[in-house]
Amino acid sequence: MSELMTTTYSMWRLFRNCRKACEYRYLRDLVPLERDHNLAFGSVIHDCLEIWHGQRELEKVLEHIDQVYANRAHDDHQLADWHLATAMMSSYSEQYPVEDFDVVALEKTFEGPIVNPDTNAASRSFVLAGKVDGLVQQDGQYLLLEHKTASQIDAGYLERLWTDFQIIIYAWYLEQTLGIRISGIIYNVLVKAKLRQSKGETEAEFETRRAELIAKSKTGKSSAKRKMPEPDDAFQQRLKDKYLEPGMFHRELLYISRDQFDELRSELWELSKAMLDARRRNTFYRNTAFCFQYGRACPYFPLCRSGENPNVIENHYQRVLPHEELRDGASEDAAPVF
Repeated sequence: MSELMTTTYSMWRLFRNCRKACEYRYLRDLVPLERDHNLAFGSVIHDCLEIWHGQRELEKVLEHIDQVYANRAHDDHQLADWHLATAMMSSYSEQYPVEDFDVVALEKTFEGPIVNPDTNAASRSFVLAGKVDGLVQQDGQYLLLEHKTASQIDAGYLERLWTDFQIIIYAWYLEQTLGIRISGIIYNVLVKAKLRQSKGETEAEFETRRAELIAKSKTGKSSAKRKMPEPDDAFQQRLKDKYLEPGMFHRELLYISRDQFDELRSELWELSKAMLDARRRNTFYRNTAFCFQYGRACPYFPLCRSGENPNVIENHYQRVLPHEELRDGASEDAAPVF
């Protein structure tokens, strides 16, 4: 019997969306050298939330942020992310000083067979593995705790949570693994503040602006002063003030329909059969409708566009074993952060 291939729902979702992208990532182990910024920041916040919900010590969380962005004094991008993560997590700790649930497990992993829903026979080619952010108990019910970072929360965002089938199928597997009934999912959403630290203006920029003001002035004078860079402590306070506004943190409880389990298990089985066929024929076709989903180019767009030019692979991609999210210290990042 051939060795079982470990898969995740992220892999199956990518296979469903674009078989060629799935081949690049999960069969050829190709990963862009430059990681998507939103995914990288979301991963840091996931790590912070694991520390917070495990130890409830803000100091530990802030130490982690300091370590991640250790080069912030010399890197503006790191400094911006450090400010945002620090303000977000400091405010989060004040928003939720106590919880109305008990943490049962954090970053809980599982692995189980992919099963034919008609015969209950396990696949001889694939198993499904995954990791959930948290398992909690509230009012006698087991619930999954799912962290999300978002640009904004509106009715459309909350509606789309219903399509988060990954966490639902993971709930089914955890039920089989732990022998418990999982009633629903608490979506723990943290909004990324869009404030930017003012860099001030150069002397030349100031003189240009001042000249424009003088030209418009009836007196031929201006009292304008040069805008100086915003100090770190002032910007940090402005961010924290922003996080006092309603809507920067949100929790949404969705109950799981047991019918969804059967539908998703059937879908998973069908996808596994399609993957076997694609592998046997070595045919992974492109879905060009997926190239610019979520408002940005697919990470493999340059490779596709180049006709798989070896120079593009060498200069823009590296080889990384799949399913990084299952390893310690990693967060699942394939899902769009809506």
